[in-house]
Amino acid sequence: MKAVALISGGIDSPVAAWMIKRLGVEIIALHFSNEKFVGKEPEEKARKLANMLGIKKFICVDASEDFEKIATKCKRKYYFVLMKRYMMKKAEEIAKKERADFIVTGESIAQVSSQTLSNLVTITKAVSIPIVRPLLGFDKQEIINMARKLGTFEISIGPEVCDLLGPKHPATRSRLEEIVKEEEKLKED
Repeated sequence: MKAVALISGGIDSPVAAWMIKRLGVEIIALHFSNEKFVGKEPEEKARKLANMLGIKKFICVDASEDFEKIATKCKRKYYFVLMKRYMMKKAEEIAKKERADFIVTGESIAQVSSQTLSNLVTITKAVSIPIVRPLLGFDKQEIINMARKLGTFEISIGPEVCDLLGPKHPATRSRLEEIVKEEEKLKED
């Protein structure tokens, strides 16, 4: 089996990738760069983490322009849900090209606004490929403990920059119909 694992450079995603890789699944690391706004450091961290985990293939998608569009054209409160749906759609495209069976993410329930049950459902409906979330039931401290044991924690710690374009008060609930309507705004030019 093969999977596309989203690797952000943060604490959670490398732990999730490792959990699936240890089952004998071939992992392709996928990083979404926001270099225009945050520089190259998150990508460098993600590459380092993928190497540390023995992941041979690393794909980086520069999503800066698309993230900026989401932040400026859509309702701000939905930024994180729209951003995650965008990432899942791109991950699905790559999974098809790479003949991967599923997507792996480091999401866990209610850790951040996009990870409420309502928003996870809306995000999942962006794609038809399965999304595996091995950390779903873990709390942050448990994930940190696993990262320390793995040796990824020291690389992963640092400022969180993925929320730079996001709103101060993001939506914790979303309805698919409303999100799809927001996505239509991204097609207008």
